[in-house]
Amino acid sequence: MKITVVQQNIVWDNVRANLRHMEKLFSTAPKSDIYLFPEMCSTGFSLHPAKMAEPENGETAQRMLEWAAKYDAAFSGSVMTVDAEGHYYNRMYFARPDGVLDYYDKCNLFIYSGEDKVYTAGENSVVWNFRGARIRPAVCYDIRFPVFLYNRNEYDILLVSAAFPTSRMLAWDTLIRARAIENMCYVAASNRVGVDDFGDYCGHSVIINPYGEKIGGCRSGSQGTTTAELDWDILTNLRSRSLF
Repeated sequence: MKITVVQQNIVWDNVRANLRHMEKLFSTAPKSDIYLFPEMCSTGFSLHPAKMAEPENGETAQRMLEWAAKYDAAFSGSVMTVDAEGHYYNRMYFARPDGVLDYYDKCNLFIYSGEDKVYTAGENSVVWNFRGARIRPAVCYDIRFPVFLYNRNEYDILLVSAAFPTSRMLAWDTLIRARAIENMCYVAASNRVGVDDFGDYCGHSVIINPYGEKIGGCRSGSQGTTTAELDWDILTNLRSRSLF
């Protein structure tokens, strides 16, 4: 299985511009099974969703489904979403080539920014099965909760969609590697670059193997992609020697 992680600079509150740019970025990458985007990839992270949130299965989700069918791959990323009752979610979609649209609502909202005052927290973790792999989604602040992401042989890949600022890059680099090692899984993590009202972002988007080794990475501070092929023998051999 191949995964491509997209590291993008997000245009503030401009869904169509971001979607055009996202396709331009990933279409230059090697053919992959999964393409992963950052947190709130089509708008930028905002605490004012009344103006910016998309309806459930809105424009970004529909475009991901179109890409999935066109490129025969799954597309995933976090999108600012509002449901029919007016509840706002930081929702990570997983669009499949057969037209199925799965999602995960961010459970651990970033209280220090006030995200929990605006958005509704998800109630459940999920695992997606795709092309023989078991995939656990997480959004940004989720990675700071090891018990929440603890792997009881439930998943093989952790997909992380994030907007982690430059000021906390040491934490980002450390936590992503730790989640791979302790859960004996692959981690693919997409973090944005650029600047918004919350600060600046330098990316450090990566793909990490179950030993904590980087097998793919984007250039710091630059837009681009990274692609890696996952070796299931590494996963199987490691887990066979453990108490997992």
